[in-house]
Amino acid sequence: MSTGKFAVAGATGRVGRHVVDVLIERGQEVVSMSRATGVDIITGEGLAEALTGVDVIIDTASWPFNDQQAATEFFSTATRNLHEAGQKAGVGQIVVVSIIGIEKFTAGFLASKPVQEEANLSGPLPARILRAAQFHEFVGQLLDWQQGDVAYIPAWPSRLVAARTVAEELVNLATDPDVPAQPAPGTPFPEIAGPREENMAEAAKLLGARRSIQVVGVDAPDDPDAEAYANGGLLPSPHAKLAGPTFQEWLDTQP
Repeated sequence: MSTGKFAVAGATGRVGRHVVDVLIERGQEVVSMSRATGVDIITGEGLAEALTGVDVIIDTASWPFNDQQAATEFFSTATRNLHEAGQKAGVGQIVVVSIIGIEKFTAGFLASKPVQEEANLSGPLPARILRAAQFHEFVGQLLDWQQGDVAYIPAWPSRLVAARTVAEELVNLATDPDVPAQPAPGTPFPEIAGPREENMAEAAKLLGARRSIQVVGVDAPDDPDAEAYANGGLLPSPHAKLAGPTFQEWLDTQP
């Protein structure tokens, strides 16, 4: 494992905070980048200063809503700013978290992620991209998006994975000197997913029981990508790394 100075974009977010923890646990020097620390990757405020002496950027910043246009604008701007500021600061590479199966989807947040991937691969910094399955934590977000005592959750198959597990794999990718800094054209992106296939609605029922929310599984026929979801569009490729905990195991550890 190589050592160096790492800047984490989205350092207070769902994955970013775990990336910071893993880097510190492994004895790495870390710069946390978020608006809370005075760094705004959209306006560029504080970015040049934060990247001084940094060897690797790990980008976990995300857009919180299922709005394709807004998410696309966010990822395009953030990626451009990170690459430009990183190049000026002498950063060696950028490592980015993406989502498994995004090429199968045409609308919403998922459809914005290919734009982010392409922007990273065509930017001045060498880029490594890790595609992840839906996080265990995403199930709670699905419940949060709905109001009341009943939540209607699409019954999508996925291999739900813990954000901490994704963070560990991001750090592995960022610190492995044997991984090419820029993948060869046509090389599949590395993937990280949970240990078993789970149903999003069934997982939501487990969490809903804790929150006194009745969860009803639905087919979401109005979603333009309903068929892709139903046919396993979120499931990983055969080459994916599978790692625990399961959703139930993770839920058992939550306060």
